[in-house]
Amino acid sequence: MSTASNPFLTPTEYLARERAGEIKSEFYRGEMFAMAGANARHNLICGNLLAGFQPQARSFGCKVFGSDMRVKVADTGLYTYPDLSIACGDVHYEDEQQDVLLNPCVIFEVLSKSTERRDRGWKFDRYCELQSLVDYVLVAQDKSLVEHFIQRPNGNWFLERLKGFDAILKLEAVNCYLSLGQIYLDVEIGPEEIVPPPNNIGR
Repeated sequence: MSTASNPFLTPTEYLARERAGEIKSEFYRGEMFAMAGANARHNLICGNLLAGFQPQARSFGCKVFGSDMRVKVADTGLYTYPDLSIACGDVHYEDEQQDVLLNPCVIFEVLSKSTERRDRGWKFDRYCELQSLVDYVLVAQDKSLVEHFIQRPNGNWFLERLKGFDAILKLEAVNCYLSLGQIYLDVEIGPEEIVPPPNNIGR
């Protein structure tokens, strides 16, 4: 991520600029961070997740959102864009624009070399502040591997590692499941092709 040395923004200023902008940017502690583009493999995996989980989740009264839906972690002030998120029951948005989700119960991130360390550590720590979150799922794109973190009622997290196309990912928050074969459908697994981030953004 890259920043420009300009005065800090308020969340309201960030949302106004983000909604009018052409690229997606995360927001944290007054600063906007331009997000890198995604390669074909990343997009295929995200498309498979959306196509696989959306009809299942809908039958339980849940909504599945793609990577254009912002999620706000209110306790930390982070605005970010998960690759996929699911909300069930009474879905809460920040305002009438309905483009900032407040209560996801499931979040997916498709890992890349540029984001993996952050998705596993810093970002996961902040996602854990979401009281609604039950399932946090990391999907590798260089091998058939899904790491499924499940929050137990006592607040502890349990890790389930799934490998091989026959393995089944079953979400805890909603009775939905998908095989790794479906998640990686049409995906040529191998070394990752790096997509460079966009130019620095202004404030």
